[in-house]
Amino acid sequence: MVEKYINPHTDFGFKRLFGSEFNKELLISFLNAMFHGEQNVQDVTYLNSEQLGDRADARRAIFDVYCENDKGEKFIVEMQNVYQEFFKDRTIYYSTFPIREQAQRGGDWDFHLNPVYTIGLLNFNFADGLENAKRWHHEVKLMEVDTHEVFYDKLTYIYVEIPKFDKQESELVTMYDKWMYVLKNLCNLMQRPSALQERVFTRLFEQAEISKFNKQELKLYEDSVNAYRDIVNAIRTAEKTKFAEGMAEGMAKGKAEGRAEGRAEGEKEAKVKIASNLLSLGVPIETIIQASGLSEGEIKNIL
Repeated sequence: MVEKYINPHTDFGFKRLFGSEFNKELLISFLNAMFHGEQNVQDVTYLNSEQLGDRADARRAIFDVYCENDKGEKFIVEMQNVYQEFFKDRTIYYSTFPIREQAQRGGDWDFHLNPVYTIGLLNFNFADGLENAKRWHHEVKLMEVDTHEVFYDKLTYIYVEIPKFDKQESELVTMYDKWMYVLKNLCNLMQRPSALQERVFTRLFEQAEISKFNKQELKLYEDSVNAYRDIVNAIRTAEKTKFAEGMAEGMAKGKAEGRAEGRAEGEKEAKVKIASNLLSLGVPIETIIQASGLSEGEIKNIL
């Protein structure tokens, strides 16, 4: 089936809809919907999405979308297509950049910080305790352990498991429902659903229609789609490979530790294969790190 609308999970598709000044009303609407009225974002200013460390050899960070609202609150929004072993660590690391950049030089700064929100839109079911949860929206703050009360309300991590959202068009009630339906189903739609009649969705479907792209936009989108498909296919192959190799090794050894060792070896070899394939396709190292779970140093050793 020929797609009529772009896939928002691709890098080009996501940034076209949510990462451009021209379409910032889409991002504003999505953020307000996500926070269920707790936020009233009137405007956003896009900030530099590439963040450098405070040392020459420090790891940099590249965000999909980085912006602040009219109150100076910072938002990092990431579309993550494949599971990464240390994804939670990565989101914590990312949140340090908008915190540090608020530091003021001189002796008058009283350490006041504006809120920072790190939002992960996950195209997979999250692990580490959330894989069995039926909820698809997870909001995390610093908590006082004994009282279970929020200790610090200006640092928020939101993880949204897109595959778990299973509402049909007839079940869409809130704006958040509608945005989630769009994120999950846009590239499979052939016309605008009757449930999405708000003005902001008029804008979205106009910007998402592939037939309206110029030659340069179409080329960029096609390259982005190919990179997305390569990553997805590589991950699926790796999952099959590590399962088969792990079970074969475990059965050969006949011991629990043998099965674990076999799975670990199969998983590492699969990650290296993913990285090697993506390197040959010219995929950026930052993307390969996300797709394979290998470190930058491990990937460079493959070269």
